[in-house]
Amino acid sequence: MQHIPALQTLLDELERLPGIGPKSASRIAYWMLNTEKPTVVRLADAIHEVKDTVHFCKRCFNYAQDELCEFCASSDRDTSIICVVSVPRDIAVIEKSGAFNGLYHVLGGELSPLDGVGPDQLHISELMARLGSSQVREVLLATNPTVEGETTASYLARMIQPLGIRVTRLASGLPVGGDLEFADEVTLGRAIENRRELL
Repeated sequence: MQHIPALQTLLDELERLPGIGPKSASRIAYWMLNTEKPTVVRLADAIHEVKDTVHFCKRCFNYAQDELCEFCASSDRDTSIICVVSVPRDIAVIEKSGAFNGLYHVLGGELSPLDGVGPDQLHISELMARLGSSQVREVLLATNPTVEGETTASYLARMIQPLGIRVTRLASGLPVGGDLEFADEVTLGRAIENRRELL
């Protein structure tokens, strides 16, 4: 079904968004048409503002509105540990846990030779420069537990260990509240490998 041109243009643009198919695009478009104009204008203004004011932190490549992101600019963070993540949104997940108070470094992806992503396409040289000019004692590798994430973590570990800096990896295993019968073999295997002694 062809809609009037302005509505069709909106639908086409909404469908370009990740995870938005024709039905979701239609729901959003009709919500915009049926809601008050100030609400839609606020949404449009927020989109403009984020594109105009948000950029990468010059030190860690997290999203920032100033020269440095909130973590790099904070004097309350533990500067002796850097958590390396693949993309900025991973930081929000780690921060939500409340278990980490160090600094971050965003790679901008993970090594994937088949997709043409090698070390030169990631912020690895910037990470090594940070490690060479700071008092970092530990690097926590928090890349995804995928083939690409594991490859990236192994590559980084080989590069960092000669510097005499402790390299750690996020443990992976069974979720709290989960049943063993629903765990896949890889997850269960990692849980066994990363077992710890009970006091």
